[in-house]
Amino acid sequence: MLYVASYIRSDMPVASTSSARRPPPPVSRTDFVRDAIKEAILSGEFAPGATLVEAEVGALLGVSKTPVREALRILAGSGLVTMSTYKGAAVRVIDAESAYAVYDLRALLEPEAVRRAVEGGADFGEARQVLADVETGSAATDRARASLTNRLFHRALYAGCGNPLLVEVLDGLRDQAALITVTGWGISPTWQGEAGEHRAILTAAESGNARQAEHLLRKHITDFIDRVGFGLPGERTTETGDPEGAR
Repeated sequence: MLYVASYIRSDMPVASTSSARRPPPPVSRTDFVRDAIKEAILSGEFAPGATLVEAEVGALLGVSKTPVREALRILAGSGLVTMSTYKGAAVRVIDAESAYAVYDLRALLEPEAVRRAVEGGADFGEARQVLADVETGSAATDRARASLTNRLFHRALYAGCGNPLLVEVLDGLRDQAALITVTGWGISPTWQGEAGEHRAILTAAESGNARQAEHLLRKHITDFIDRVGFGLPGERTTETGDPEGAR
């Protein structure tokens, strides 16, 4: 079943006779469909290259084709879906060049954000809770759940960096990075081992060792793309002709 994200608005007016908030308005159909498709893609339920037929997705979610069409356009803008005049919409197939570009930017920015978060005394309680849930719940053995919790853990690490623009840039990479992650785990299923890397990063962060946390996170990011890059379409090669991810 497609995952459907829900939300509760915090800005609803309070009734004059009660402290209770009014029920939140229903999420828009477009948002509903966008979130459902996004989570299906990022969990691996919709595989890279899978065709997304508006009528079929609409029937699955109980909506018309119009919100599906709008949602697919939004997802195309975030890099999760490709749109073709003749072939329609499909889950994006990540090629090696795109994957290296995304991970190169992550390796530059995310460790720096975490270093700043540690030096600024950020609270990593959310990251600790996410990691605990991963280690004790279904995410420990379920690739789909691991993909979703992986996104939450990384954001919880950098969210307290003190620079809203840096957080926004990294947030903008999250969906593409998650698509690369779930694709990469199909090539090299190492999510269970990566939980140990997450634990080491968090331990360094919580102990106040900013440089160690920065180093471990950068290594975590670059090691992953080196492991899976060779298996992605259009793999890059070195000057010797060997796959770059095989170095």
